[in-house]
Amino acid sequence: MSTQVPLDLELKPLDHDARTLGDWLTTFQMAAVVLDPYTHESAWVLDAARRILTHFGGADCRVAFIVAGTESEAQQFLGPISDEILTLSDETRGLITGAGVEQLPAFLHIAQDGTVVGRAEGWAPQAWREVAIGLALHMSWTYPIIPAAGDPVAYPGSPASGAA
Repeated sequence: MSTQVPLDLELKPLDHDARTLGDWLTTFQMAAVVLDPYTHESAWVLDAARRILTHFGGADCRVAFIVAGTESEAQQFLGPISDEILTLSDETRGLITGAGVEQLPAFLHIAQDGTVVGRAEGWAPQAWREVAIGLALHMSWTYPIIPAAGDPVAYPGSPASGAA
């Protein structure tokens, strides 16, 4: 996987000014769960995604939810979870397109140069586990159990383009 996401793409955190992806990657690589606030597929994975990102919260990477929508849509979709984990709005879906994501939800590991090191699309627990293991190896960290008790069964995602 050698996809390179443009570092000049802007992502907007809740209640703050937008910053480029390059700015977000200045110090740390990124572990991100990408969600569409208008689909059941993204809603069904919220608990598992929160658990996975929280697991990597102490590692040397920036963890984030990236929501394919406006700042207010991201806030409404994630509710109090957005207070726990960095939430970025990708209203134009520029990062999603740049990362080559075709289905949401997705789990991404992005290196500091914008290279997509790992990508899993839809809720495919084995693929998400592989991304988590790769991230853990890069971070000298442990990886979470995926799937864990209570996680949904595997299912395909919704189109990342937003088209039904």
